[in-house]
Amino acid sequence: MDVGASAINETPVYKPLLDIGIGHLNAFEGDKRQIEKIQKIYGDKCSLYEDFVFDGGIHTLYVCTPESGMTSLFKPRSEALNFFNGFANFGSVLETMPVQTVTMDSIHHLPKIDFLKMDIQGAELEAMRHGTEKLKDCLAVQLEVSFTALYEQQPGFGQVDSWMRSQGYLPHCFLEVKRWSITPTVFNNNFRVPGNQLLEADIVYIKDPLNLQALSDLQLKKLAAISHYAFSSVDLCVHLMLELQLRGAVATDAHLTYLAWANETTKSR
Repeated sequence: MDVGASAINETPVYKPLLDIGIGHLNAFEGDKRQIEKIQKIYGDKCSLYEDFVFDGGIHTLYVCTPESGMTSLFKPRSEALNFFNGFANFGSVLETMPVQTVTMDSIHHLPKIDFLKMDIQGAELEAMRHGTEKLKDCLAVQLEVSFTALYEQQPGFGQVDSWMRSQGYLPHCFLEVKRWSITPTVFNNNFRVPGNQLLEADIVYIKDPLNLQALSDLQLKKLAAISHYAFSSVDLCVHLMLELQLRGAVATDAHLTYLAWANETTKSR
Protein backbone atom coordinates (compact mmCIF):
# COMPACT_ATOMS: atom_id res chain seq x y z
CA MET A 1 0.00 0.00 0.00
CA ASP A 2 1.33 3.40 -1.02
CA VAL A 3 -0.38 6.45 0.48
CA GLY A 4 0.62 9.58 -1.38
CA ALA A 5 1.62 7.51 -4.40
CA SER A 6 2.53 10.39 -6.72
CA ALA A 7 5.58 9.34 -8.72
CA ILE A 8 7.82 12.42 -8.46
CA ASN A 9 11.50 11.84 -9.21
CA GLU A 10 11.72 8.45 -7.54
CA THR A 11 11.36 4.74 -8.14
CA PRO A 12 9.57 3.20 -5.14
CA VAL A 13 11.48 0.46 -3.35
CA TYR A 14 8.54 -1.92 -3.73
CA LYS A 15 8.66 -1.83 -7.56
CA PRO A 16 10.86 -4.97 -7.85
CA LEU A 17 8.13 -6.93 -6.01
CA LEU A 18 5.63 -5.84 -8.67
CA ASP A 19 8.04 -6.44 -11.54
CA ILE A 20 8.59 -10.10 -10.62
CA GLY A 21 4.89 -10.65 -9.95
CA ILE A 22 4.84 -11.35 -6.20
CA GLY A 23 3.08 -8.16 -5.15
CA HIS A 24 0.07 -6.01 -5.97
CA LEU A 25 -0.03 -2.28 -5.25
CA ASN A 26 -2.93 -0.50 -3.55
CA ALA A 27 -2.17 3.15 -4.31
CA PHE A 28 -3.87 6.14 -2.69
CA GLU A 29 -3.53 9.57 -4.26
CA GLY A 30 -6.06 12.33 -3.72
CA ASP A 31 -4.30 14.81 -6.02
CA LYS A 32 -5.99 14.17 -9.37
CA ARG A 33 -3.06 15.77 -11.23
CA GLN A 34 -0.96 12.70 -10.34
CA ILE A 35 -3.42 9.96 -11.33
CA GLU A 36 -2.59 9.53 -15.02
CA LYS A 37 1.12 9.07 -14.35
CA ILE A 38 0.48 6.43 -11.67
CA GLN A 39 -1.82 4.51 -14.02
CA LYS A 40 0.76 4.68 -16.82
CA ILE A 41 3.56 3.33 -14.61
CA TYR A 42 1.75 0.46 -12.90
CA GLY A 43 -1.20 -0.52 -15.10
CA ASP A 44 -3.01 -3.63 -13.89
CA LYS A 45 -0.42 -4.20 -11.15
CA CYS A 46 -2.12 -1.41 -9.19
CA SER A 47 -5.53 -0.76 -7.64
CA LEU A 48 -5.88 3.02 -7.51
CA TYR A 49 -7.92 4.94 -4.91
CA GLU A 50 -8.48 8.68 -5.31
CA ASP A 51 -8.93 9.28 -1.58
CA PHE A 52 -7.18 11.46 0.99
CA VAL A 53 -6.23 9.13 3.85
CA PHE A 54 -6.28 10.93 7.22
CA ASP A 55 -8.77 11.04 10.12
CA GLY A 56 -12.11 10.84 8.30
CA GLY A 57 -12.99 14.53 8.71
CA ILE A 58 -13.31 17.41 6.29
CA HIS A 59 -10.08 19.43 6.06
CA THR A 60 -8.52 22.21 4.02
CA LEU A 61 -6.17 21.05 1.27
CA TYR A 62 -3.27 23.41 0.56
CA VAL A 63 -2.54 22.94 -3.13
CA CYS A 64 1.00 23.56 -4.38
CA THR A 65 2.49 22.83 -7.80
CA PRO A 66 2.32 19.11 -8.69
CA GLU A 67 6.09 18.96 -9.27
CA SER A 68 6.91 20.22 -5.76
CA GLY A 69 5.22 17.32 -3.96
CA MET A 70 4.21 19.74 -1.20
CA THR A 71 0.41 19.70 -1.53
CA SER A 72 -0.77 18.90 2.00
CA LEU A 73 -3.60 18.80 4.51
CA PHE A 74 -1.32 20.91 6.71
CA LYS A 75 -0.60 24.57 6.08
CA PRO A 76 2.98 25.29 4.95
CA ARG A 77 4.98 26.94 7.72
CA SER A 78 6.39 30.19 6.36
CA GLU A 79 9.25 30.43 8.87
CA ALA A 80 10.57 27.02 7.85
CA LEU A 81 10.10 27.61 4.13
CA ASN A 82 12.08 30.83 4.34
CA PHE A 83 14.80 29.09 6.37
CA PHE A 84 15.70 26.74 3.49
CA ASN A 85 16.85 27.86 0.07
CA GLY A 86 14.16 27.40 -2.59
CA PHE A 87 11.37 26.24 -0.32
CA ALA A 88 9.45 29.51 -0.37
CA ASN A 89 8.75 28.65 -4.01
CA PHE A 90 8.18 24.93 -3.47
CA GLY A 91 5.64 25.59 -0.72
CA SER A 92 3.82 28.44 -2.45
CA VAL A 93 0.08 27.72 -2.13
CA LEU A 94 -1.81 28.04 -5.43
CA GLU A 95 -5.26 27.52 -3.91
CA THR A 96 -7.08 25.95 -0.97
CA MET A 97 -10.11 23.68 -1.04
CA PRO A 98 -12.12 21.57 1.41
CA VAL A 99 -11.70 17.81 1.03
CA GLN A 100 -13.34 14.83 2.68
CA THR A 101 -10.75 12.45 4.12
CA VAL A 102 -11.10 8.75 4.90
CA THR A 103 -9.47 6.56 7.52
CA MET A 104 -7.59 3.40 6.67
CA ASP A 105 -9.80 1.42 9.02
CA SER A 106 -12.96 2.60 7.24
CA ILE A 107 -11.89 1.20 3.85
CA HIS A 108 -13.48 -2.22 4.30
CA HIS A 109 -12.62 -3.55 0.82
CA LEU A 110 -8.92 -2.82 1.29
CA PRO A 111 -7.00 -6.11 1.65
CA LYS A 112 -4.49 -6.78 4.41
CA ILE A 113 -1.35 -4.70 4.16
CA ASP A 114 2.07 -6.38 4.19
CA PHE A 115 4.13 -3.29 3.36
CA LEU A 116 3.07 0.34 3.74
CA LYS A 117 4.80 3.30 2.13
CA MET A 118 3.47 6.67 3.24
CA ASP A 119 4.48 10.16 2.14
CA ILE A 120 1.65 12.62 2.76
CA GLN A 121 3.46 15.73 3.85
CA GLY A 122 3.12 15.63 7.62
CA ALA A 123 -0.16 13.69 7.84
CA GLU A 124 1.44 10.24 8.22
CA LEU A 125 1.14 9.86 12.00
CA GLU A 126 -2.52 10.86 12.23
CA ALA A 127 -3.37 8.59 9.30
CA MET A 128 -1.72 5.63 11.02
CA ARG A 129 -3.46 6.38 14.31
CA HIS A 130 -6.76 5.92 12.45
CA GLY A 131 -5.57 2.75 10.75
CA THR A 132 -4.37 0.49 13.55
CA GLU A 133 -6.76 -2.33 12.61
CA LYS A 134 -5.56 -2.38 8.99
CA LEU A 135 -1.95 -2.11 10.12
CA LYS A 136 -1.99 -4.78 12.82
CA ASP A 137 -0.45 -7.37 10.45
CA CYS A 138 1.70 -4.94 8.48
CA LEU A 139 5.29 -6.19 8.42
CA ALA A 140 7.23 -3.15 7.21
CA VAL A 141 6.51 0.57 6.95
CA GLN A 142 8.38 3.22 4.98
CA LEU A 143 7.70 6.76 6.17
CA GLU A 144 8.85 10.22 5.31
CA VAL A 145 9.76 11.82 8.64
CA SER A 146 10.68 15.42 9.35
CA PHE A 147 13.55 16.82 11.39
CA THR A 148 12.57 20.42 10.63
CA ALA A 149 8.80 20.73 10.19
CA LEU A 150 7.79 22.40 6.93
CA TYR A 151 4.10 22.51 7.93
CA GLU A 152 2.18 23.91 10.85
CA GLN A 153 1.36 21.27 13.51
CA GLN A 154 3.46 18.67 11.68
CA PRO A 155 4.72 15.92 14.04
CA GLY A 156 8.47 15.57 14.21
CA PHE A 157 10.59 12.46 13.88
CA GLY A 158 10.63 11.85 17.64
CA GLN A 159 6.83 11.72 17.87
CA VAL A 160 6.58 9.35 14.92
CA ASP A 161 9.35 7.11 16.23
CA SER A 162 7.80 6.84 19.70
CA TRP A 163 4.44 5.85 18.22
CA MET A 164 5.91 3.27 15.87
CA ARG A 165 7.81 1.64 18.74
CA SER A 166 4.60 1.56 20.80
CA GLN A 167 3.01 -0.42 17.94
CA GLY A 168 5.72 -3.08 17.96
CA TYR A 169 8.02 -1.73 15.23
CA LEU A 170 11.76 -1.11 15.29
CA PRO A 171 13.72 1.20 12.96
CA HIS A 172 15.55 -0.86 10.34
CA CYS A 173 17.24 1.60 7.98
CA PHE A 174 17.23 5.05 6.47
CA LEU A 175 16.68 4.86 2.72
CA GLU A 176 17.54 8.52 2.32
CA VAL A 177 18.50 11.34 4.66
CA LYS A 178 17.91 14.75 3.12
CA ARG A 179 20.01 17.73 4.14
CA TRP A 180 19.50 21.21 2.74
CA SER A 181 21.27 24.57 2.65
CA ILE A 182 20.14 27.43 4.88
CA THR A 183 19.16 30.77 3.34
CA PRO A 184 21.04 32.75 2.04
CA THR A 185 24.13 30.51 1.70
CA VAL A 186 24.34 28.77 -1.68
CA PHE A 187 27.08 26.28 -2.58
CA ASN A 188 28.47 26.01 -6.14
CA ASN A 189 25.79 28.40 -7.40
CA ASN A 190 23.19 25.66 -6.88
CA PHE A 191 20.70 26.01 -4.02
CA ARG A 192 20.05 22.24 -4.12
CA VAL A 193 23.60 21.46 -2.98
CA PRO A 194 23.07 20.62 0.70
CA GLY A 195 24.64 22.11 3.78
CA ASN A 196 24.54 20.24 7.08
CA GLN A 197 21.00 21.09 8.22
CA LEU A 198 18.80 18.01 8.47
CA LEU A 199 15.47 18.40 6.67
CA GLU A 200 13.72 15.01 6.36
CA ALA A 201 14.33 11.33 5.73
CA ASP A 202 12.75 8.15 4.44
CA ILE A 203 12.95 5.57 7.22
CA VAL A 204 11.93 1.92 7.23
CA TYR A 205 10.36 0.27 10.29
CA ILE A 206 9.93 -3.49 10.61
CA LYS A 207 8.09 -5.69 13.08
CA ASP A 208 10.44 -6.15 16.01
CA PRO A 209 13.10 -8.65 14.82
CA LEU A 210 13.77 -9.59 18.46
CA ASN A 211 10.19 -10.83 18.79
CA LEU A 212 9.83 -13.11 15.77
CA GLN A 213 7.66 -15.54 17.69
CA ALA A 214 4.83 -13.06 17.19
CA LEU A 215 4.93 -13.69 13.42
CA SER A 216 3.57 -16.67 11.50
CA ASP A 217 5.66 -18.70 9.05
CA LEU A 218 3.96 -16.93 6.13
CA GLN A 219 4.62 -13.51 7.63
CA LEU A 220 8.30 -14.36 8.09
CA LYS A 221 8.52 -15.44 4.44
CA LYS A 222 6.78 -12.28 3.26
CA LEU A 223 9.04 -10.06 5.36
CA ALA A 224 12.08 -11.88 3.95
CA ALA A 225 10.90 -11.22 0.38
CA ILE A 226 10.22 -7.55 1.15
CA SER A 227 13.57 -7.20 2.92
CA HIS A 228 15.50 -8.65 0.00
CA TYR A 229 13.76 -7.05 -2.97
CA ALA A 230 12.82 -3.68 -1.44
CA PHE A 231 15.65 -2.98 1.03
CA SER A 232 18.53 -5.26 -0.10
CA SER A 233 18.79 -6.32 3.56
CA VAL A 234 20.57 -9.64 3.20
CA ASP A 235 21.44 -9.91 6.89
CA LEU A 236 17.81 -9.42 7.92
CA CYS A 237 16.76 -12.13 5.44
CA VAL A 238 19.24 -14.55 6.99
CA HIS A 239 17.94 -13.71 10.47
CA LEU A 240 14.38 -14.49 9.33
CA MET A 241 15.41 -17.68 7.56
CA LEU A 242 17.17 -19.00 10.65
CA GLU A 243 13.88 -18.64 12.53
CA LEU A 244 12.06 -20.47 9.73
CA GLN A 245 14.68 -23.23 9.87
CA LEU A 246 14.15 -23.65 13.61
CA ARG A 247 10.43 -24.08 12.90
CA GLY A 248 11.07 -26.63 10.14
CA ALA A 249 9.31 -24.33 7.67
CA VAL A 250 12.22 -24.25 5.18
CA ALA A 251 15.20 -26.47 4.41
CA THR A 252 17.81 -26.71 7.17
CA ASP A 253 20.44 -25.01 5.00
CA ALA A 254 18.12 -22.42 3.40
CA HIS A 255 20.10 -19.46 4.70
CA LEU A 256 23.32 -20.79 3.15
CA THR A 257 21.62 -21.33 -0.20
CA TYR A 258 20.19 -17.83 0.00
CA LEU A 259 23.56 -16.27 0.89
CA ALA A 260 25.27 -17.97 -2.05
CA TRP A 261 22.53 -16.79 -4.40
CA ALA A 262 22.55 -13.24 -3.00
CA ASN A 263 26.33 -13.01 -3.39
CA GLU A 264 26.16 -14.18 -7.01
CA THR A 265 23.34 -11.74 -7.74
CA THR A 266 25.44 -8.89 -6.31
CA LYS A 267 28.48 -9.86 -8.41
CA SER A 268 26.44 -9.94 -11.63
CA ARG A 269 25.15 -6.39 -11.24
